[in-house]
Amino acid sequence: MAIFSRSGVRLWSLLKKTSRLCYASQHTAVDSSQYVTAGCPEPNGPSLQTSVPGPESQRLIQELDKIQNTGSIQFFVDYAKSQGNYIADVDGNVMLDIFTQIASIPIGYNHPNLLDVMSQPENLSTFINRPALAVFPPKDWVQRLKSALLSVAPPGMHQVQTMACGACSIEHGQKAMFITYQRKKRGGMPPSQEELSSCLSNLKPGCPDLTVLSFSGAFHGRTMGALAVTHSKWIHKLDFPTPDWPMATFPKLKYPLHENERENMEIENRSLDEVRDKIEEYNRRGRPVVGCCIEPIQAEGGDNFASPRFFQELQKICKENEVVLLIDEVQTGCGSTGKFWAHEHFNLPESPDIVAFSKKMLTGGFYYKDDLRPKEAFRIFNTWVGDSSKVLLLEAVINTIKEYNLLDNVKDTGKYLKDGLHEMEKKFPHCVSNVRGLGTFCSVDFPDGLFRDNILNKLRSRGVHAGACGDRSMRFRPTLVFQKHHADIFMDAFEKTLQENQ
Repeated sequence: MAIFSRSGVRLWSLLKKTSRLCYASQHTAVDSSQYVTAGCPEPNGPSLQTSVPGPESQRLIQELDKIQNTGSIQFFVDYAKSQGNYIADVDGNVMLDIFTQIASIPIGYNHPNLLDVMSQPENLSTFINRPALAVFPPKDWVQRLKSALLSVAPPGMHQVQTMACGACSIEHGQKAMFITYQRKKRGGMPPSQEELSSCLSNLKPGCPDLTVLSFSGAFHGRTMGALAVTHSKWIHKLDFPTPDWPMATFPKLKYPLHENERENMEIENRSLDEVRDKIEEYNRRGRPVVGCCIEPIQAEGGDNFASPRFFQELQKICKENEVVLLIDEVQTGCGSTGKFWAHEHFNLPESPDIVAFSKKMLTGGFYYKDDLRPKEAFRIFNTWVGDSSKVLLLEAVINTIKEYNLLDNVKDTGKYLKDGLHEMEKKFPHCVSNVRGLGTFCSVDFPDGLFRDNILNKLRSRGVHAGACGDRSMRFRPTLVFQKHHADIFMDAFEKTLQENQ
């Protein structure tokens, strides 16, 4: 059943047509797995017409290269023809996508519930007009925040600030840390005239020497404040001035976990001791550590995991030293680990102080505790502070997750996927190692980066689009509607590729 026409129809007509077709498929006799998969028919499997990138992608890359750097582009996508768990390129190739726009597609390409949001006349003004939300919010903004973002707020949190992307969410989360620290330091009094004037010249006391602790291997974004707590790859940081802020070692656990419990505990304890030492050192130097920024799973840095005990102890250290704990859920949030927020796996005694989000949440932003709320207007601010249309789409995503129990689907499919990866690890022990993951947020290691990249290229030639992270890891970032039969398609391609390359 072809949903998308090859003719040059107007986008609006195409959206309405697709929505009607998907609506019809929802209300005919289809099994629940098909409905969960995409809400409308998706391809039966990958289909390749050319190599990837094909000739049309290569032509477009050459054309674009005349006006901007194209070194990072892998292929051009036909988003109108991408469906569910499958991404289509401009050469007619259809690939199973387990990378999903770097972990950013929550319920599949062109999901009918999202198309339906676009087709409702009452939503048109939200998409056409982008309001400056902190100054001129639309009349339904409070209700939208409650029904979308606050309905899935991390336990114990009920303050939220929208932003445009993950990096600016981290940046403004840091600003909230600094503002709160200085407000407490002043005892709630207004800033002095000296502070007000000196800050305009980048001088003390208006611009205090405050620091944020982060971890080796971390990735928190590419803007300057986010880069100050990023330590994953040189490509992100080279040539940029960076403040001298403390960095502790993120624990690199040994696998399999059940065979290395004692050694891994020692590794984590050394990291926690380093956190204590860094806080003491920088405080002693008159450069107080006011915040700690950490990912629940280091994604870009190589899918590095730590135990719940590690995060519990880290929170305890932060509380003892009055350090704001920011957990960066930009890549891990919105259900891909089997819980809506990855840090929910850690059984923390209380919520983190700040939780940043973006990616699958469709909008950026952060939740925060009450005492981190700025007292003055325009302190946490930019023209848009997010996009109301993205929150409208997020509401549909959240409703879909709840209605079809997609978190249970992620847990079930994630176990199935990980079991298959363990089988590959046993069959090809010299190729595949360190299988790890929560839900479908999984990864494996290869002997080195060159071997890994070759595997990714060979997988693509078999119609599976996957992604890399760290020095030698392949990461899985499928949609929340990824099913066991999709895992089977991947596993078949993976096994054939490993057989060729062992």
